[in-house]
Amino acid sequence: MAAYQDVPEVKLWNDKREREMYENFADLFAIIKTTEKLEKAYVRDVISPKDYEPACAKLIAQFRTLKTSLKDTVPDVERFMAAYKMDCPAAVNRLIVSGVPATVEHKGASSSDSGTAAAVAECVQHYITAMDSLKLNMVAVDQIHPLLLDLLSSLNRVPQLTPDFEGNVKTRDWIARLNKMNAADELTEQQARQLLFDLDSSYNAFINSLPKSS
Repeated sequence: MAAYQDVPEVKLWNDKREREMYENFADLFAIIKTTEKLEKAYVRDVISPKDYEPACAKLIAQFRTLKTSLKDTVPDVERFMAAYKMDCPAAVNRLIVSGVPATVEHKGASSSDSGTAAAVAECVQHYITAMDSLKLNMVAVDQIHPLLLDLLSSLNRVPQLTPDFEGNVKTRDWIARLNKMNAADELTEQQARQLLFDLDSSYNAFINSLPKSS
């Protein structure tokens, strides 16, 4: 035993800041691995859509928050994954490409929620909130992203809308675009103008898609 007492201690970090960086790396690693397992569980029907959606949304939110704090040390998450030999294609799609749970992206469990009139009213509210926010120059990613996510979720609860409805497609595209940016990034004037135009256009299409009796 005496021979081992002379072995010097190996430090993984030299100061508090470096220690925090490695702890964040560990958190990022864990989020990616957990998301991969969750996606596989959902595909294999091991977890119900009702339980999957909030768990996935929480992981996505945690990922986005951590990604922002690590933007200087981990500018490319996929390179981080390659460095640590992480083979997690489902997590890449969910966290980096899509940015929304599969049930929201593909109109899953949420479509069965009751109350068509309530769902329509909720969509109208989210459309107006998103458009008003842009008009008030709220153009940071962390301001716009949750509004669009709420909008997409509410659109998925309207039974008569198909997954290829203009509003669903454009909102998904914008969420995916924002998902590649950092939370503190802001839309350019041109991007904000285009988003407002897309929201207005899809809102009109949404209103026109409703039965005349409603």
